Amino acid sequence: MRLQGKRALITGAARGIGLEFARAYLAEGAQVALADINEGAVTAAAGTLGAGAHAVVMDVTRQDSIDTGIAQAVARMGGLDILVNNAALFDLAPIVEITRASYDRLFAVNVAGCLFTLQAAARQMIAQGTGGKIINMASQAGRRGEGLVAVYCATKAAVISLTQSAGLDLIRHGINVNAIAPGVVDGEHWDHVDSLFARYEGRAPGEKKRLVGAAVPIGRMSTAKDLTGMAIYLASSESNYVVAQCFGVDGGNWMA
Repeated sequence: MRLQGKRALITGAARGIGLEFARAYLAEGAQVALADINEGAVTAAAGTLGAGAHAVVMDVTRQDSIDTGIAQAVARMGGLDILVNNAALFDLAPIVEITRASYDRLFAVNVAGCLFTLQAAARQMIAQGTGGKIINMASQAGRRGEGLVAVYCATKAAVISLTQSAGLDLIRHGINVNAIAPGVVDGEHWDHVDSLFARYEGRAPGEKKRLVGAAVPIGRMSTAKDLTGMAIYLASSESNYVVAQCFGVDGGNWMA
């Protein structure tokens, strides 16, 4: 088992990518704290995973909630070796219709939430003195702009930049910071994404999802499970010499 004895915390873990990562980490021998703002959903999710899974309520826009969530995870698992910053929000609009409320909400979760959860986890790892692994979830949207997706693209570009800076700073403590940039990932969140594109591009329900899936060179959208191999690798000792990198797992959409 590649993560035997390790202790991981994953944000945004009540569903989708975060939940799939939790399942994969448990299968590799880790304990996992599933953190999410939705208490009922994250408690239910952890309950489906069995022994070694712990539910933690965390709002990554509030420092007190981050600090409490980290402390609870450490108390239940005995420490913290791995953080996956997965919590994120999506929105889109033409430039002339972007609102400050949307901008503030996305940057609060996607950027500030990433930074300050990373900071709290790094402090814990430094105090333990045994290093650690931090994985930030970026996106192919952080690699280039999209006409209707300016704010989300900007947040994910910021995540890539934060990953580079944090990686260079924290490696002296034995903490490897890297990122994963998925492409288009199928899941229940796509109902919302598709509805927004339908509104602004005048498309039928489901049409945008079908088109973006068909445009991926590999021929389909990814599933959350397609990302677990990279998530395990970056959390394991196999990636000890990997620092400040962003890995695309996108079916060929973006060639870095």
